[in-house]
Amino acid sequence: MNAAERMVLMDKEELSAFLAETFPQVAGDFRLEHVAPMSVVVRLMVREKHLRPGGTVSGPSMFTLADVAMYLVLLAMIGPKGLAVTTNCSFDFLRKPVAGRDLIAEARLLKLGRVLAVGDVVMRSEHDTNIVARAGLTYSIPPER
Repeated sequence: MNAAERMVLMDKEELSAFLAETFPQVAGDFRLEHVAPMSVVVRLMVREKHLRPGGTVSGPSMFTLADVAMYLVLLAMIGPKGLAVTTNCSFDFLRKPVAGRDLIAEARLLKLGRVLAVGDVVMRSEHDTNIVARAGLTYSIPPER
């Protein structure tokens, strides 16, 4: 089955509810904007706690956005498997995000296998076309029981 033939198993509302239930400590920071086969768009609602000195979004906040976005696109395709985990991440910080704006992440799965999923995430400041960061992530998918 190719990527175009894969069906979304969890929609926007189901993914948002799952995130709120499973990760309540961070769920309020994110809003799932769009879900499609093999891709999602997630917003980090930037607040004071996400900023580093100088007023820019911190690296850890940007990593969290990338990781959450990849987790959600994976769950959209495989269903509610909370034990899917990040096994690798490569992160490129390309430019400073625009101050005072949310960050928008577009995540897509490049390969969805039986035990591993590989994808990428690009991040932009809201209302800006410039990419501020790019991440490549690999996730381990828990075995069926």
